[in-house]
Amino acid sequence: MGRRKKEPRSVHRENIVSAASALFMEKGIAAASMDDIAKAAGYSKATLYVYFENKEEIVGILVLNSMKKLYDSISLALSKYETTKARYDAICCGLVQYQEEFPFYFKMVLDNINIDFESHHYLPEEKETWQVGEEINEAIRHFLRSGMEKGDLRGDLEIMPAIFNFWGMISGIIQLAANKEAYIRKAMGLSKQQFLDYGFLLIYDSIAKRSDDYERKKSKQETVKQTAEMTERYLK
Repeated sequence: MGRRKKEPRSVHRENIVSAASALFMEKGIAAASMDDIAKAAGYSKATLYVYFENKEEIVGILVLNSMKKLYDSISLALSKYETTKARYDAICCGLVQYQEEFPFYFKMVLDNINIDFESHHYLPEEKETWQVGEEINEAIRHFLRSGMEKGDLRGDLEIMPAIFNFWGMISGIIQLAANKEAYIRKAMGLSKQQFLDYGFLLIYDSIAKRSDDYERKKSKQETVKQTAEMTERYLK
């Protein structure tokens, strides 16, 4: 016990946060009390309060850690490839791996993040979490603009709405595949990866610039449709 007391404060905080993370994954945040965290970490409740004021502070650190892991995943994906499609595929792959390795963190980063820092009632970790989130948004913003400049992505994309829709659609498909894997296999005859690949391709097609051949084909189809409608009205 004497050796443990001599350990740096940061070591004790890391021990507690690690134990809390495992406990939250098992029981959920709401169901886990400070008593539970203390027991899981091997500390008395009184000692626990020496290092953390409350459970919210511990949760704040876990959210921050999860955002940092997500940023690292996105940055690595964007740095490994040059073409727009390859970078997009790498982002999707990185997010799938992140969700599979850290399912608890993945859910946490989709929750609300505090953006009100005008008052003094916020944790330091909350502001840092917001800053990391902005860095992630900036990385995706650069990806989208680069794709638009290369002519790979549609030129009419509104960047900020596109970023949020980008996150919403990709994270939604990943979470859906994780929750409904058995149903997807039974009802669709698809593996989880096949379902994800199909969904990711649909999303990419929604932001990709159409080729001239596609536009001509689409225009021809619309002309045929309009002609048929006019003929039908005339015959009536």
